[in-house]
Amino acid sequence: MSKHFEYYRIINKINHFLESIVEVKLVANILKELGHPTRLAIFKRLVKAGEQGISVGAVQEELKIPASTLSHHISKLASVGLIKQRREGRTLYCVVEYKKLLTVIDFLQDECCIDEQSER
Repeated sequence: MSKHFEYYRIINKINHFLESIVEVKLVANILKELGHPTRLAIFKRLVKAGEQGISVGAVQEELKIPASTLSHHISKLASVGLIKQRREGRTLYCVVEYKKLLTVIDFLQDECCIDEQSER
């Protein structure tokens, strides 16, 4: 093997390792935000609403959460990219970022049962 090929191989391994660390930190941060019971309830309600989203007022009314508390929790969910907001006139809507949600799910399932498969 040439020195250049070996160097390239080592760099690729380091890059893969660093990407794994970044992904673990990203998913851990997302799960941390979903680990709060109120935020999880809000997020589940937003998921239920689908791609059209739901107004913040409807979430507040349905979950009986004070406006300032709801705003705080929505901000936390948005800060990790789990939701986005859009304004229509005076109404603010929240919509789940399904691509980000699927990234988390894929991360958790990525190596599911891999040890069982190698034992066969």
